[in-house]
Amino acid sequence: MNKNFVGIILAAGEGTRMKSAIPKVLHPLCARPMLAYVLDLAKKLKLSKTLVVVGNKKELLKGLLDEYQAKAVYQAERLGTADALKRAQGALRGSSGNILVLYGDQPLLQAKTLKELMQKHLASCASATILTVSMEDPLGYGRIVRDNYARVTAIIEDKDATNEQKNIKEVNTGIICFKKNDLFKAIAKIRPDNAKREYYLTDAIKIMAEGGLRIESLSIVGDMEQAQGINSRQDLAQAQKIMRLRILDNLMASGVSIIDPQSTHIDYDCKIGQDSIIYPFTVIEKDVIIGKFCRIGPFCHLRPGTRIEDRAIIGNFTEVVRSRIGKETLMKHFSYMGDAAVGRNVNIGCGVVTANFDGKNKLKTVINDSAFIGADTILRAPVKIGRKAVTGAGSVITREVKAGEVVAGVPARPLNKFAQ
Repeated sequence: MNKNFVGIILAAGEGTRMKSAIPKVLHPLCARPMLAYVLDLAKKLKLSKTLVVVGNKKELLKGLLDEYQAKAVYQAERLGTADALKRAQGALRGSSGNILVLYGDQPLLQAKTLKELMQKHLASCASATILTVSMEDPLGYGRIVRDNYARVTAIIEDKDATNEQKNIKEVNTGIICFKKNDLFKAIAKIRPDNAKREYYLTDAIKIMAEGGLRIESLSIVGDMEQAQGINSRQDLAQAQKIMRLRILDNLMASGVSIIDPQSTHIDYDCKIGQDSIIYPFTVIEKDVIIGKFCRIGPFCHLRPGTRIEDRAIIGNFTEVVRSRIGKETLMKHFSYMGDAAVGRNVNIGCGVVTANFDGKNKLKTVINDSAFIGADTILRAPVKIGRKAVTGAGSVITREVKAGEVVAGVPARPLNKFAQ
C-alpha cells in the first residue's frame, strides 16, 4: 500500500453537455462506467485511501463505490473544484500527508504516468506537482503560467485568460499532487473571483507560489490523448475509439489475431485464447470468453454470457448470447444461439435458430456432443437434442430428440414414422 498518498476523485459534475438523466461518470466506455477506469487506477496505485466526491443522484454510484471500497463525500452544491476538495477535508483526518487529485471523467489516464507524477512530487518535496500537456489547440484548458526562470506561478482558466495567456500551449490536465496541509491552507484563501463565480482548485497554485512554496510539474510526452476529459457525447465517442484500440492492442499482444482492428469492437475484460482469429465487423460484448484456436466472424455478434470453447468456429452473420459452444463445434453462418448449452463437435447448419423466449421467460436449449442440426432448424425451447442426433432441414423441434435419432418435419418427428 502507498501510505504516502490519498486519492480524491472528483465526480460530482452534472455533465450538462451530455444531455443525460444519469451522472456523467456512469456513462459506459467499452461497456464499463468511465468512473470504473479511474477507480482501477487508484487501486493499481495502492493508495492508502480513495475518496470520491459525488453530487446529485449519488445513490446511483453507490454500488460501484462499494465494489472498490471507496468512500463517498457529498458535495451538495456545485461551487467548484476547490469546494469539492474542501468537502473531503473532514474525511482526511489522520490520513497520509499527500493528496492525488483525479477526475471521474478522465478514464484514459495510464497508471505509469501517475506513478511518475507521484514519484516526482515526493522526490522534489514540492507543495504541488502538476501533470501538464502541450497542445496545438488548447481551447478550453487552463494555461500553465511560468516566470522567467520557468517556474510555475499560476494556472489560468481559459475563460479568465488574457489574449496573451491564451497563446500558451502548455495546459493543466487537472491531475495534481498536493501536500495535504499546504493545500487546505491555500483553499481557505480561495475566492470565487472569476467568470464562473466558482472556487477554482487551480487558484491554489498561485496562492502557493506567492507564498514561496515550491511548485513542480511533469509534462506528458507522447500518448497525450490520455489526458482527454469527457464532457460531451462527442468526447465519449472519441474516448471509445481510443479505449477500443487499446483493448485490441492488448489482445493482439497476448497472441490473438485481429484481422481489421478498425472494424472490430471488443468490450473491456473479454477473454480470448491464443491463436484465435477475429475477422472483420465482429462485435464482442462484455462477459464473453473465447478459447484457443477459434475462428470468429466476420459479421458476428457475441453477447454477454457467451462461452466459446477451443477450436470452435462461429462464422458470418451469427449471434450467440448466454450460451456455451463446445470444442470443435461449427456454426458457420446465419444462425442464432440464445440460452443454449451446445456440446463438442456439433454441426449447426445455416439458418438454425433457438426460439428461447416464450413472452415471459428465457428458456434453455441443450444440444449434446456430435449432433447434426440441419439448415433452417428451429429449436423451440425448452428442448434437448441427444448425442449424435440429426434434425432435417427446415425442422421445427418441439420435443426431446433422443440420442442417435433422426427427425424432420413441422413439428419434427422420427423419420421412420413418416412411412407409416
